[in-house]
Amino acid sequence: MKATVAQLVQLPGVWRGGELEHAVHEVVATGHARLDAELPGGGWPLGTLSEVLHDGVGIGEISFLAGALARAAEGSRMIAWINATHLPYAPALAQADIPLDRCLVVRPANREDALWAAEQSLKSGACGAVLLWMERFAEEYAWLRRLQMAAESGRAMAVLFRSSAAERHSTPSHLRVVVASERGQISVRIPKRRGPPLHHFISCSGSHSNFPHSPSRSQNAPVLVSSRS
Repeated sequence: MKATVAQLVQLPGVWRGGELEHAVHEVVATGHARLDAELPGGGWPLGTLSEVLHDGVGIGEISFLAGALARAAEGSRMIAWINATHLPYAPALAQADIPLDRCLVVRPANREDALWAAEQSLKSGACGAVLLWMERFAEEYAWLRRLQMAAESGRAMAVLFRSSAAERHSTPSHLRVVVASERGQISVRIPKRRGPPLHHFISCSGSHSNFPHSPSRSQNAPVLVSSRS
Protein backbone atom coordinates (compact mmCIF):
# COMPACT_ATOMS: atom_id res chain seq x y z
CA MET A 1 0.00 0.00 0.00
CA LYS A 2 1.36 3.38 -1.00
CA ALA A 3 1.56 5.97 1.76
CA THR A 4 -0.19 9.28 1.21
CA VAL A 5 1.50 12.63 1.73
CA ALA A 6 -0.63 13.15 4.83
CA GLN A 7 0.67 9.89 6.26
CA LEU A 8 4.28 10.64 5.37
CA VAL A 9 4.35 13.99 7.17
CA GLN A 10 3.36 12.24 10.39
CA LEU A 11 6.65 10.32 10.37
CA PRO A 12 9.45 11.53 12.68
CA GLY A 13 11.76 14.00 10.91
CA VAL A 14 9.39 14.55 7.97
CA TRP A 15 7.51 17.80 7.33
CA ARG A 16 6.23 19.86 4.41
CA GLY A 17 8.69 22.41 3.08
CA GLY A 18 6.50 25.38 3.92
CA GLU A 19 5.40 24.17 7.35
CA LEU A 20 6.96 23.66 10.76
CA GLU A 21 7.69 20.13 11.83
CA HIS A 22 5.05 18.55 14.05
CA ALA A 23 7.65 17.96 16.74
CA VAL A 24 7.94 14.48 18.20
CA HIS A 25 10.61 15.57 20.69
CA GLU A 26 9.95 17.22 24.03
CA VAL A 27 9.96 21.02 24.21
CA VAL A 28 9.83 23.64 26.96
CA ALA A 29 8.10 26.99 26.60
CA THR A 30 10.40 30.01 26.49
CA GLY A 31 7.77 32.31 27.97
CA HIS A 32 7.76 34.43 24.81
CA ALA A 33 4.53 33.70 22.94
CA ARG A 34 5.73 35.04 19.57
CA LEU A 35 8.93 33.01 19.73
CA ASP A 36 7.20 29.82 20.86
CA ALA A 37 4.77 30.16 17.96
CA GLU A 38 7.73 30.10 15.54
CA LEU A 39 9.38 27.04 17.10
CA PRO A 40 8.40 23.51 16.06
CA GLY A 41 6.29 22.01 18.82
CA GLY A 42 5.69 25.41 20.39
CA GLY A 43 8.84 25.64 22.51
CA TRP A 44 12.60 25.23 22.83
CA PRO A 45 13.62 21.64 22.07
CA LEU A 46 15.05 19.18 24.59
CA GLY A 47 17.20 16.23 23.60
CA THR A 48 18.86 18.12 20.78
CA LEU A 49 21.56 20.69 20.04
CA SER A 50 20.57 24.30 19.41
CA GLU A 51 22.68 27.35 18.60
CA VAL A 52 22.28 30.95 19.72
CA LEU A 53 24.25 33.37 17.56
CA HIS A 54 24.92 36.86 18.87
CA ASP A 55 27.46 39.67 18.75
CA GLY A 56 28.41 41.23 22.05
CA VAL A 57 27.86 40.10 25.62
CA GLY A 58 24.82 40.81 27.77
CA ILE A 59 22.51 41.76 24.89
CA GLY A 60 19.84 39.31 26.03
CA GLU A 61 21.32 36.05 24.76
CA ILE A 62 20.55 34.42 28.12
CA SER A 63 17.48 36.28 29.35
CA PHE A 64 15.31 35.31 26.39
CA LEU A 65 15.88 31.67 27.39
CA ALA A 66 15.32 32.20 31.12
CA GLY A 67 11.84 30.67 31.05
CA ALA A 68 13.06 27.58 29.20
CA LEU A 69 16.01 27.19 31.58
CA ALA A 70 13.74 27.36 34.62
CA ARG A 71 11.60 24.58 33.18
CA ALA A 72 14.63 22.53 32.18
CA ALA A 73 15.74 22.54 35.82
CA GLU A 74 12.52 20.90 37.00
CA GLY A 75 12.85 17.47 38.53
CA SER A 76 16.05 18.45 40.36
CA ARG A 77 18.06 18.56 37.12
CA MET A 78 21.19 20.70 36.88
CA ILE A 79 22.02 23.56 34.51
CA ALA A 80 25.66 23.52 33.41
CA TRP A 81 27.32 26.79 32.30
CA ILE A 82 30.49 25.80 30.47
CA ASN A 83 33.14 28.30 29.41
CA ALA A 84 30.75 31.23 29.94
CA THR A 85 32.21 34.63 29.12
CA HIS A 86 31.05 35.94 32.53
CA LEU A 87 29.85 34.37 35.74
CA PRO A 88 26.03 34.23 35.73
CA TYR A 89 24.45 36.88 37.94
CA ALA A 90 22.80 35.04 40.84
CA PRO A 91 20.07 37.60 41.73
CA ALA A 92 18.82 37.62 38.14
CA LEU A 93 18.82 33.82 38.03
CA ALA A 94 16.75 33.69 41.21
CA GLN A 95 14.36 36.31 39.84
CA ALA A 96 13.84 34.11 36.77
CA ASP A 97 13.02 31.12 39.05
CA ILE A 98 16.21 29.31 38.06
CA PRO A 99 17.35 27.36 41.16
CA LEU A 100 20.80 28.58 42.15
CA ASP A 101 21.73 25.31 43.86
CA ARG A 102 21.28 23.52 40.53
CA CYS A 103 23.61 25.79 38.58
CA LEU A 104 27.01 24.31 37.82
CA VAL A 105 29.62 26.70 36.41
CA VAL A 106 32.53 24.99 34.68
CA ARG A 107 35.64 26.97 33.80
CA PRO A 108 37.72 24.64 31.62
CA ALA A 109 41.41 25.14 31.00
CA ASN A 110 41.11 24.81 27.23
CA ARG A 111 38.71 24.03 24.38
CA GLU A 112 39.24 20.29 24.60
CA ASP A 113 38.22 20.33 28.25
CA ALA A 114 35.20 22.52 27.45
CA LEU A 115 33.94 20.08 24.82
CA TRP A 116 34.64 17.10 27.08
CA ALA A 117 32.72 18.74 29.95
CA ALA A 118 29.78 19.56 27.68
CA GLU A 119 29.58 16.05 26.27
CA GLN A 120 29.81 14.38 29.67
CA SER A 121 27.24 16.75 31.20
CA LEU A 122 24.79 16.05 28.40
CA LYS A 123 25.25 12.28 28.51
CA SER A 124 24.98 12.09 32.29
CA GLY A 125 21.23 12.64 32.40
CA ALA A 126 21.74 14.81 35.48
CA CYS A 127 21.52 18.06 33.50
CA GLY A 128 18.33 19.50 32.12
CA ALA A 129 20.31 22.10 30.20
CA VAL A 130 23.94 22.51 29.16
CA LEU A 131 25.08 25.92 27.92
CA LEU A 132 28.40 26.11 26.08
CA TRP A 133 30.28 29.18 24.84
CA MET A 134 32.73 28.48 22.04
CA GLU A 135 33.74 29.78 18.64
CA ARG A 136 35.33 27.73 15.88
CA PHE A 137 37.40 24.73 16.86
CA ALA A 138 39.16 21.81 15.19
CA GLU A 139 36.89 19.16 13.67
CA GLU A 140 33.95 21.43 14.37
CA TYR A 141 31.17 19.52 12.61
CA ALA A 142 32.22 16.19 14.13
CA TRP A 143 32.20 17.66 17.63
CA LEU A 144 28.83 19.32 17.11
CA ARG A 145 27.48 15.97 15.99
CA ARG A 146 28.85 14.38 19.16
CA LEU A 147 27.11 17.03 21.27
CA GLN A 148 23.90 16.43 19.34
CA MET A 149 24.05 12.71 20.09
CA ALA A 150 24.91 13.35 23.75
CA ALA A 151 21.90 15.66 24.08
CA GLU A 152 19.65 12.96 22.66
CA SER A 153 21.11 10.40 25.06
CA GLY A 154 20.62 12.59 28.13
CA ARG A 155 17.35 14.21 27.02
CA ALA A 156 18.93 17.56 27.76
CA MET A 157 18.63 21.05 26.33
CA ALA A 158 22.01 21.72 24.69
CA VAL A 159 22.71 25.32 23.66
CA LEU A 160 25.88 26.51 21.94
CA PHE A 161 26.55 30.26 22.07
CA ARG A 162 28.71 31.71 19.30
CA SER A 163 29.07 34.82 17.16
CA SER A 164 26.80 35.54 14.21
CA ALA A 165 29.74 34.83 11.88
CA ALA A 166 29.02 31.12 12.43
CA GLU A 167 25.79 31.45 10.44
CA ARG A 168 27.64 30.84 7.19
CA HIS A 169 28.89 27.46 8.41
CA SER A 170 26.87 24.25 8.24
CA THR A 171 25.69 22.66 11.46
CA PRO A 172 24.01 19.43 12.59
CA SER A 173 21.98 21.37 15.17
CA HIS A 174 18.21 21.23 14.76
CA LEU A 175 17.72 24.87 15.69
CA ARG A 176 19.78 28.00 15.11
CA VAL A 177 18.62 31.46 16.20
CA VAL A 178 20.19 34.89 15.90
CA VAL A 179 19.65 37.28 18.82
CA ALA A 180 19.94 41.06 18.55
CA SER A 181 19.07 43.93 20.85
CA GLU A 182 18.04 47.50 20.21
CA ARG A 183 17.19 49.96 22.98
CA GLY A 184 16.99 47.14 25.46
CA GLN A 185 14.49 45.11 23.44
CA ILE A 186 15.41 41.61 22.33
CA SER A 187 14.63 40.42 18.81
CA VAL A 188 15.20 37.03 17.25
CA ARG A 189 15.28 35.49 13.81
CA ILE A 190 15.57 31.80 13.00
CA PRO A 191 17.84 30.90 10.05
CA LYS A 192 17.49 27.18 10.78
CA ARG A 193 14.65 25.17 12.22
CA ARG A 194 12.70 22.09 11.18
CA GLY A 195 10.64 23.99 8.68
CA PRO A 196 11.21 27.11 6.56
CA PRO A 197 13.65 29.67 8.00
CA LEU A 198 12.35 32.84 9.61
CA HIS A 199 14.26 35.56 7.78
CA HIS A 200 12.88 38.59 9.63
CA PHE A 201 13.37 39.49 13.27
CA ILE A 202 10.54 39.10 15.75
CA SER A 203 10.42 40.92 19.06
CA CYS A 204 10.59 39.01 22.33
CA SER A 205 8.72 40.84 25.07
CA GLY A 206 10.72 42.10 28.02
CA SER A 207 14.12 43.64 28.42
CA HIS A 208 17.48 42.03 29.04
CA SER A 209 18.39 44.77 31.50
CA ASN A 210 17.23 42.62 34.44
CA PHE A 211 19.52 39.76 33.49
CA PRO A 212 23.10 41.07 33.67
CA HIS A 213 26.33 39.14 34.03
CA SER A 214 28.59 39.45 37.03
CA PRO A 215 32.26 40.01 36.14
CA SER A 216 33.39 38.33 39.35
CA ARG A 217 32.00 35.88 41.83
CA SER A 218 30.02 37.32 44.70
CA GLN A 219 30.04 35.71 48.11
CA ASN A 220 26.25 35.89 48.00
CA ALA A 221 26.04 33.98 44.73
CA PRO A 222 25.46 30.29 45.50
CA VAL A 223 26.72 29.08 42.13
CA LEU A 224 29.00 26.06 42.08
CA VAL A 225 32.21 26.63 40.16
CA SER A 226 34.09 23.59 38.92
CA SER A 227 36.90 22.75 36.53
CA ARG A 228 38.51 19.65 35.12
CA SER A 229 41.98 18.97 36.47
